[in-house]
Amino acid sequence: TGKPAFVNLHIETGLANGISLLHNAAEGGTPLVLSAGNLDIRELARGRTDLAEMVRLFTKFTAEATHPEQVPTTLRRAFNEARTPPTGPTFVAFSANSLDDEGEMDIYSSPQGYFRTAPDAAAVQAAADLLAGAKRPVIVVGDRVAQSGATAEVVRVAELTGASVYSSSYSEMNFPSTHPQYLSGIKIGFPESMGVLGAADVVLAIGKLSTAYYMFSDPAMRFFGDDTKLIHLDQDGGRVGSSQPTDVGIIADPKTGLAMLAEAVEANMSGSAREAAKGRADDAATMKAAMDEAVESRLKDRWDMNPMSADRMMAEIAKVMPSDSIIINDAVTSGAALLNSFDFTEPGSIFGGRGGALGWGMGGAMGVKLANPDRPVVAIAGDGSAMMTVQGLWTAASDGIPVVYVVCNNSEYRILKVNMDIYKDLVLKQPGAESRYMGMDFPVRPNFAQIAEAMGVYGRRIDDPEQVGPAMTDALALGKPALLDIVIGNQ
Repeated sequence: TGKPAFVNLHIETGLANGISLLHNAAEGGTPLVLSAGNLDIRELARGRTDLAEMVRLFTKFTAEATHPEQVPTTLRRAFNEARTPPTGPTFVAFSANSLDDEGEMDIYSSPQGYFRTAPDAAAVQAAADLLAGAKRPVIVVGDRVAQSGATAEVVRVAELTGASVYSSSYSEMNFPSTHPQYLSGIKIGFPESMGVLGAADVVLAIGKLSTAYYMFSDPAMRFFGDDTKLIHLDQDGGRVGSSQPTDVGIIADPKTGLAMLAEAVEANMSGSAREAAKGRADDAATMKAAMDEAVESRLKDRWDMNPMSADRMMAEIAKVMPSDSIIINDAVTSGAALLNSFDFTEPGSIFGGRGGALGWGMGGAMGVKLANPDRPVVAIAGDGSAMMTVQGLWTAASDGIPVVYVVCNNSEYRILKVNMDIYKDLVLKQPGAESRYMGMDFPVRPNFAQIAEAMGVYGRRIDDPEQVGPAMTDALALGKPALLDIVIGNQ
């Protein structure tokens, strides 16, 4: 819903179990209030744990209420901090005596929040001057676009400037995937991104500059060319200008800032600049058409693979999905095939995890379904990710939450292999070096269909690609939680 959620875990044991996904919430700016009970404040001799300190690294605000009078004020602040941009998780611990004792206090509601922070007019004008005169502009969108409801505004800026558009993160619908100027996701910091970002004379980056390096990085790395002018717009002032040379930093709500920027760009552009922008937009459309043809060619080459390819699996699912469906992308290494097979043009049509910790999809899909009870919700998860939180199927069954889960069962932690190959190629400078992937293969392919059935969820194992579409149609028609365990190859 975009509103703060409230989660209660059990003392340090349950809290510790949740920290990996709390990391994702912090990275993605999830508005969340997390809580846990604690021993009585007087229990010092028993080794009382400082719960607030346990999670301080992954929260905007942490505190412990040790007296009953502190409970309402501390909770109110936690909710206010969680929902105030840049949004994120907060934590409140309750000592046993704060819950068992009594006190006198006023209880009142939190105020209405008004968070559309406008940018500095001088910054907007400086950015507009750069964009209006740009010859090779590029726009890089992040998830703050969707979070602020700014898709229409960034589309307008793109069309005014003729910029090519890439996403550094696509965990929500930040830019319509079918738009002729949208040229897919980009791995910022990787060599292939430098061919795009290094050639741009002006880059407009919106939101967090997410790098694709999960396990390693070069602190001195420049994401853009030496002569590239960078405009960075974000609600989080701590992110703007923090890691890359930035010519114009704009600290503002993206929707508000982009609306003002579009007006300023339009006012600044000459007739010749408008014509040049139309030419750039046509060039981007031509490039997109070529990229789409390459995707189709790849799908054709992998159509008859046995076991089936992830490309074929996603294509078969996409054929039968209702138009109002919401896709949960926890597919990890099959995620590219997912994004190639589905069109995302409406806000709220896709949600994905952020931060790199596996296991988000099982629970996240249930949250999306509860927020959208009248829309079909299909969660597509890698087998390694599903293994992390497969107990979520019991919750779906117990509470009757009709999510359809699809497990991409390639019987390995493929993301670890991919990242090790990246490490060899880009860090050790040993492209093509031989290696053994220890502990990354599942000697026995897990049977998720049987796991689902054991937890009260309809399960079906599929290894024939011709069965994927009909099985999905049947699962959606059940009106209850279901899981399709689809065997795919290791391509």
